[in-house]
Amino acid sequence: MSADITSTPLNHSAPVPQDAGKAQADAELVVQQAMHRTMRNQRIQDFIFHKTTMLFALSVLAVLLGIIISLMVGAWPAFKEFGPRFITTVEWDPVNDQYGAAIAIVGTLATSGIALLIAFPVSFGIALFLTEICPASLRRPLGTAVELLAGIPSIIYGMWGLFVFAPLFGDYVQPLLKSVLGPLPIIGQFFSGPTMGIGILTAALILAVMIIPFISSVMRDVFEIVPAVLKESAYGLGCTRWEVVRKIVLPYTKTGVVGGVMLGLGRALGETMAVTFVIGNANKLSWSLFAAGNSIASTLANEFAESDTPLHTSSLFALALILFVITFIVLSAAKLMLAGMSRKEGVK
Repeated sequence: MSADITSTPLNHSAPVPQDAGKAQADAELVVQQAMHRTMRNQRIQDFIFHKTTMLFALSVLAVLLGIIISLMVGAWPAFKEFGPRFITTVEWDPVNDQYGAAIAIVGTLATSGIALLIAFPVSFGIALFLTEICPASLRRPLGTAVELLAGIPSIIYGMWGLFVFAPLFGDYVQPLLKSVLGPLPIIGQFFSGPTMGIGILTAALILAVMIIPFISSVMRDVFEIVPAVLKESAYGLGCTRWEVVRKIVLPYTKTGVVGGVMLGLGRALGETMAVTFVIGNANKLSWSLFAAGNSIASTLANEFAESDTPLHTSSLFALALILFVITFIVLSAAKLMLAGMSRKEGVK
C-alpha cells in the first residue's frame, strides 16, 4: 500500500487551458475591428468635411460667376446698340432713349477719389493716436466710438448730409473756398460756380466721413499686432515716434494698411443712398466740384424702378457692369502693388 503510494508521481503543474489563448485572440480582434471602424469613420468625416468646405468655397465662385454673367447678359443690348462709345458718351437722355456712362463714371471716380484723399490721412492719424499716443483710459472709449460710426446705416449719413451738413457747407465753407481758391489760375475752376451746398464735393466729404471708421479700425488692428520688442528696440536706438511708425510699424503692417484702404475705397465706390441724397443727381459734367453731378450707384438707385424701355434697363445693367469692372481693377491694382513691394523687399 505504501509502496504504491510512493511510486505514484505527483504532478503539481496545472495544464494551461486553450480557452484563455482564444479569448486573448478574440480581444485583439475586437480591438483591431474597433480601430478599423474608428479610422473608417474618421476618413468619412474628413471626406465630408473636405467636400463641404470645398462646396462653400465653390459657392462663392458660383455666385460671382452668376453675377458677372447676369450683368453681361443684361448689358449686352446697350453695348450692342451704342458700342464702346457708351463709356465715353456724356448724354443720358431717357426721353430719346440715348444713353452714355461718362457722367456717372466721372462722378463715381471723383467722389471716391476725393473721399479717399481726405479719409486716408485722417484714418492714419486716428489709428496712430489710438495705438501709440492715446492714454489707456481713453483708448477703449475712443476705439468703441470709431467702431460705432462704422455701423451707422448709410441712409442716416445721407439724411444728415442733406439736412444738416449741406446747408452749413453751402453757407459758410463753399463761399470761403470760392473766395480763397477760386481766383487761382489752375485749381480755381474746381471751386467756381454757385454755392448750393450739394454737389460732387459734398458727396465726397460725406463718403470720407463714412469710410474713415472702416479704414481707421483696420489700421488700428494691424498696428496693434506689431511686436512690442521691435518698437522698444527702435526707441532704445533713439528713434522718434514718427521714425518708429515710418520705419517699423508701416513696413510690418503694409499689407493690412493697403487692405484697409481698399476696403474703404470699395465702400466709397459702391455707396448708394448717402451719395444719392447729396450729389445733386444732375446728368451733366462740370469742372466745378460745387456743381451737382451723378454717380453710377445713384443713377441705378434713382432710375432702375422707373426704366420703362428695354434699352434703358440694359443701359443701367451696363452701368452696374462698369462699376463691377472698376472695383475689380482697383482690387487687382492693390494686389499687384503688394506683390511689387514684396519683390522689392526680396531684392533688398
